[in-house]
Amino acid sequence: MTRALVRLATTLVTLFGVAVVVFVVIRLAPGDPVAMMLPPGATDADIARLNALYGLDKSIPEQFALWLGNVVQGDFGTSISLREDVARIVLARLPATLELSILALLIAVALGGAAALFGTRWRGTPAEAGVDVANGVFLSIPDFLWGLVFILLFGVAFPVFEISGRISPRLDVAFATNFYLLEALVRLRLDVVRDLLAHMAMPALALALPLAAVIATLLKTSLKEAMRADYVTLARTRGFSETRVMLREALKNAVLPTLTLVGVQFTFLIGGTVIIERLFSYEGLGNLAIDAVINRDLPLIQGIVLLFAVLFVAINLAVDLLYAVLNPRLRHG
Repeated sequence: MTRALVRLATTLVTLFGVAVVVFVVIRLAPGDPVAMMLPPGATDADIARLNALYGLDKSIPEQFALWLGNVVQGDFGTSISLREDVARIVLARLPATLELSILALLIAVALGGAAALFGTRWRGTPAEAGVDVANGVFLSIPDFLWGLVFILLFGVAFPVFEISGRISPRLDVAFATNFYLLEALVRLRLDVVRDLLAHMAMPALALALPLAAVIATLLKTSLKEAMRADYVTLARTRGFSETRVMLREALKNAVLPTLTLVGVQFTFLIGGTVIIERLFSYEGLGNLAIDAVINRDLPLIQGIVLLFAVLFVAINLAVDLLYAVLNPRLRHG
């Protein structure tokens, strides 16, 4: 109970710190958001009226106190550029980013896990060297550059996938939620699923490749260490094949360090959607964040950053809990 309270207090302090830093930094940045909203012939009275409307005529501490009080009540303010409720806008875009991030994570785990198993099974051979070279290539190329390569290769030269948007306009689908892919799967609309995946394939793969290389490198190292353990040697003496020993004995212990890494890297993967979504005109939080920064939309920037912070804290907490469940020593301790 005490540990849970400490973790909750740490989470609240973290979110408060993020809110303070973001609130202050974006207000010290050059540019006047109100001036961007008004036409060239606006009067001083018009500027003063809008400044008062958005609370920009007060000092930064006063603005922060008012904003934080509203946030505690669930009011994140009104977007300056879109003139809509910030919470409604952000929550409407969140499902798209979550679906893209989760798909990228699944691809990264599948590719990285398969590469680690293959490299470990054939360790000391040219196959392992090939896995290491591939990992080096995937790690050295950032996700946005992979995105550009995929657009040129699979969107222009060989048009296999869609290069922009989230769903084709030709599909007349009335979604009940903004979780398009999940809803299409539940409703067994396979045509919609195919179209959604065609739009998500390239951005998800671009996000997944660097993470897959990190997973493969760490998991292969952990597996090779586990394959030298006494319990693995004992399993070999019982006549088990090398593949069975690796999968049934070594993997369950080697995967624990990788789990923590995946959780941490998943938060960076979500952050990486900002550039990738812009590159593919994908209608998620990342694309929205860039528009908010360009338009100096202070309430919208604050809402997006705070939501990202909540996601990061929630993911790290979930990883810690899952690690404790999977690790008997921590569980019994």
